[in-house]
Amino acid sequence: MAKLADRSTRRDRFHQKAKREGFLARAVYKLSEIDEKHHLFAPGDRVLDLGCSPGSWLQYARTQVGDEGVLVGLDRGPLRNAPAGARIEVGDVMTIDIAQLVGDVGKFDVVLSDMAPDTSGIRSLDQSRSEALFERALEIATATLAPGGNFVGKLFQGPDFKKLTEAVRAKFETQKTVKPESSRQISIEQYVIGKGFKA
Repeated sequence: MAKLADRSTRRDRFHQKAKREGFLARAVYKLSEIDEKHHLFAPGDRVLDLGCSPGSWLQYARTQVGDEGVLVGLDRGPLRNAPAGARIEVGDVMTIDIAQLVGDVGKFDVVLSDMAPDTSGIRSLDQSRSEALFERALEIATATLAPGGNFVGKLFQGPDFKKLTEAVRAKFETQKTVKPESSRQISIEQYVIGKGFKA
């Protein structure tokens, strides 16, 4: 079964496209699609990427913010292929000191989270773990975003989905929810977008 899944991943058109275009993962196309529709980045922006491994979202962010932009990533382990100039912090998102993430950046213009739990196969458990990660990402965004900043967070659809999207709506000028074309059809993931942080 695992071999079959491997083969279908290798044949996946977004996986092949990422390989051809030099991106580290197919997930880059989720972010690029969201950005094309919702205009998350500007040249020189300061970007924080939570759960940044393997690094394709940071790669894409670099193409949008340019060399003047600041990239900071957080993951549980070091990145093998961190984009040039990115600062990678190693730690657990639930316990990381937010001041450590901010460093001398001051504030971020964009906070991203493609974090997902280690899935158990038990839908309700995976949903509640995803909700906890999303809540933490939103907490970090609220603490670190500059006024007018943008947020994108992955969230599995579950019982608290409405409550969490409303929490984003309360903190940002606009809130949208999308499932990018490159998300796998069977996936219950959605991306919640907050634009225009009300500091």
